[in-house]
Amino acid sequence: MKLRIGTIAASVAVSALLLFGGWYSYQHWVVESPFEKTVKQFDGVNSVESDINRQQVALKLDLKPGTDLGELVKYIQEDGKKWVGQRQLSFEIKDQSNRDLNRAWNKVLFPIAQAMENKQYTDINTALDQLQQQNKSITAKAEMDDKNVYITLTDGKASKFIILPRVPERMGAWPNA
Repeated sequence: MKLRIGTIAASVAVSALLLFGGWYSYQHWVVESPFEKTVKQFDGVNSVESDINRQQVALKLDLKPGTDLGELVKYIQEDGKKWVGQRQLSFEIKDQSNRDLNRAWNKVLFPIAQAMENKQYTDINTALDQLQQQNKSITAKAEMDDKNVYITLTDGKASKFIILPRVPERMGAWPNA
């Protein structure tokens, strides 16, 4: 029996092409494309790119100024549930801030970091209210879910979107008990 190396190599190459091409097509046309279309339907989303794998759903978002980030995340978790499932959501949001928003964020960064560290989340709203009183052109909003705190700073045509992770306290036994 004489083996033909060229025929074997060609059949392996065609099989691999069909297998990986089919998987890529399924991932793109059946999973990512409908999910991106669902996310784009939310008011304030300019564009979205997704990368879905077994552990996480990574989204790159371009948002309009003033978009409600907390509501967008809630929308994605509810309407995109069949695509997200038990995967972890991660966000990368295009920076559309200006110098004034960055300066304002730097002013409230320490009180907000302290509130996050001490788990005094109402202090975040207090800091943002003081920021709005000092800068009449800036509107600030904070929302929270069980995993993150979402802060939106808006100044006319510019917005700064911040996602701060909430790390829950660990429960466990005392080491010396």
